[in-house]
Amino acid sequence: MNKAEKETTVQALHEKLAKATFVAAVSFSKLDANTAIELRKAMRGAKIDYKVVKNTLAKKAAKGTAVEKLDAYFEGPVAVAISYGDMVQSAKTVTEFFKKAPEGTLKIKGAVADNAALDAKGVEALAKMPGLPETRATLLALLNTPATTLVRLFNTPAQQLARVVQAHADKAEAA
Repeated sequence: MNKAEKETTVQALHEKLAKATFVAAVSFSKLDANTAIELRKAMRGAKIDYKVVKNTLAKKAAKGTAVEKLDAYFEGPVAVAISYGDMVQSAKTVTEFFKKAPEGTLKIKGAVADNAALDAKGVEALAKMPGLPETRATLLALLNTPATTLVRLFNTPAQQLARVVQAHADKAEAA
């Protein structure tokens, strides 16, 4: 790779890292071709960019971004998983796949989620949190409960009045 290609690669990676909501530094070793293909397919399906990068280029691209906090993890064979969407869902996708992978092949070194640095345990904790859709559903349920109760309270007197009128009408018919 010549100098111009390196500069282009660094610039493109810097732009991706700058707009990312979740970036994980991933260590991989003894990764067979089938697992690598499955990994890339799973990441692509979750809209996560998975790139094997040279450490020096990754460090240069990370300068001036939140990912700069991961500089210490760019040693040895490293790849980055970059997501632009829901960081919880991204953490779930990465950790679930890594649990399925053969022992010792894939390991999360660290991550940056919403400008906060996380270690491997932090990423696992993030993955256990409810995602954006689950949080929205919970919030909607909490907002709907008082409204449903209020509607029920307003309808109760009307229903009781209707029953009294109906009972009175039935009594008048019977007499």
